[in-house]
Amino acid sequence: MADTLLELAGITKTYPGVIALDNVSLRVMRGEVLGLIGENGAGKSTLMKILGGVAAPSAGTIRIDGHDHAALNVNAATRAGIAFVHQELNLFENLDVAANVFIGREKLAMGPLMLVNNAAMRARVAPLLARLGADFAPDTPVEMLSIAQRQMVEIAKALSIDARVIIMDEPTSSLTLSETERLLQIIADLKASGVSVIYISHRLGEIMTCADRVVVLRDGRMVGELGRDALSHAAMIRLMIGRDLKSLYIPPRQPPQPGGCDMADIRTTAFPDRTASLSVRHGEILGLAGLVGSGRTSLARTVFGIDPLLAGEIRLDGKPVAIGNPREAIRQGIYLVPEDRKRAGLILEMPIRENVTLANLPHHARALLIDRKSEARTARAQAASLSIKAPNVETQAITLSGGNQQKVVLAKWLSMQPRVVIFDEPTRGIDVGAKTEIYALMRGLADRGVAIVMISSDMEEVIGVSDRIAVMHEGRVSGLLERDQFSEYNVMRLAIGQALEAAEGTA
Repeated sequence: MADTLLELAGITKTYPGVIALDNVSLRVMRGEVLGLIGENGAGKSTLMKILGGVAAPSAGTIRIDGHDHAALNVNAATRAGIAFVHQELNLFENLDVAANVFIGREKLAMGPLMLVNNAAMRARVAPLLARLGADFAPDTPVEMLSIAQRQMVEIAKALSIDARVIIMDEPTSSLTLSETERLLQIIADLKASGVSVIYISHRLGEIMTCADRVVVLRDGRMVGELGRDALSHAAMIRLMIGRDLKSLYIPPRQPPQPGGCDMADIRTTAFPDRTASLSVRHGEILGLAGLVGSGRTSLARTVFGIDPLLAGEIRLDGKPVAIGNPREAIRQGIYLVPEDRKRAGLILEMPIRENVTLANLPHHARALLIDRKSEARTARAQAASLSIKAPNVETQAITLSGGNQQKVVLAKWLSMQPRVVIFDEPTRGIDVGAKTEIYALMRGLADRGVAIVMISSDMEEVIGVSDRIAVMHEGRVSGLLERDQFSEYNVMRLAIGQALEAAEGTA
């Protein structure tokens, strides 16, 4: 086709005993946004590594501007105008913006010493930042930038090589709502200027907003393509998981039970001049919504004993409890599944067995020595119960998918006696199929009488999973919604600090 920029034809990639990609073909048109979706392990990353020259296909052809290539290397991909904006940003915090944009391609000043010409690099970067609407200068140290601003630096880096195709991998996973909206506008501007974007995301709402077409991978195969007029959540989910889902979410099966956890007039270090009060009952999932920075995670960290409780009281079943550190919270049966599972929830170099039993080592100790057989029994039982996909419990956590890593974090707490479990962004970076499993596990805990607090920035998730929704704004709980009041409009009004209108009430 005349406006086809690049094409992957019959791409296959095999590793010993594994077919990562099986005869995948797709094309990217000039000036379009192509959504690339699929569950974790579907082959998206492998396909992009081949396109970026990091891996070579076992079979198939890469066609750029009508010229065929059996494989690309990184330099060839860069010369062809293919650039990446990775989920984990690759920037040097000790350098300024311009130096990061031209890293490895530094402009040199003529002379006997061939020094780096910082002025020339900053002059080249300034119009790129202006094109992106950036509010920082080329000489700004990267360590002073927010995540969203650092992402702009990565995009400026791509534009500096005259990129014609920019691959964005989960670009909004750490962005606020307003920052996400700004990124989607930048993508629209790139498209209007003729740049193509391959947009990889588990957030199907964003795909619906920005994609012209969507390609779906499942188990290493391309299973479908959806044009703009055929895009819908249901259609994308059906292709991704191979079956229809009437609902991603599981409704409550029984009413909440008496008692639970009360957080009364809590003052946190994030908002020392404000108080937050919240109650969650046994057997319910309380959604905790709000904009990033509203105090949700700070409240969770305080209740779990990571951050100090400046004032207020925590009560379990009406009785005050003193929680000065996580050990005391764990002793009371209050557990936290943290937002950043890789840094705060797991020790990635440890096997599943050790991660599952780490919080309860005395239970597996014999004469001050760890009983590995006891650990293995517990870990195997939890792995079977939670359907953790791994060869065995000696598998290192770092090798697991995001969904299975989250299950290991949850297995750590389920092997004990939870009374209250706080989930902070429980499905961030997890594919649709794994999300449904996490939701089912949460609902199962609630059915057992555990009180669940779920912090989430995903509006659909908050509305779909919660039995009630509490909304925070600037350190305070600005409102509480019952199920007949659930709507994105109501949540957003409370999240920005506005009261519900008198006529509001049903969604």
